[in-house]
Amino acid sequence: MENSKPVGSTLPTNNKLSRRQCLKTKMKKAEMMKVSYASTIGSLMYMMVCTRPGIGYAIEVVSWYMSNPERDHWAAVKWILRYLKVTSNVCLQFG
Repeated sequence: MENSKPVGSTLPTNNKLSRRQCLKTKMKKAEMMKVSYASTIGSLMYMMVCTRPGIGYAIEVVSWYMSNPERDHWAAVKWILRYLKVTSNVCLQFG
């Protein structure tokens, strides 16, 4: 993710995530078990609560698929990480 391209939105607009994309074969499920999907979403949730409330909707969308993520779902999580990298110097002010 260190050399990833910057993005300007919290979620990709070119692909729609759905439950139909969820993995069906044991081989693909075993492959996705190697990905730390739930852990990454947990870290993003912590970041959202503490410092980045603007990513709330994106976190909600990708967390719907935590029980059975697919590659497109993982790509959306990585998209959020790319967005955070680009906006890391942005300071949100409240009040």
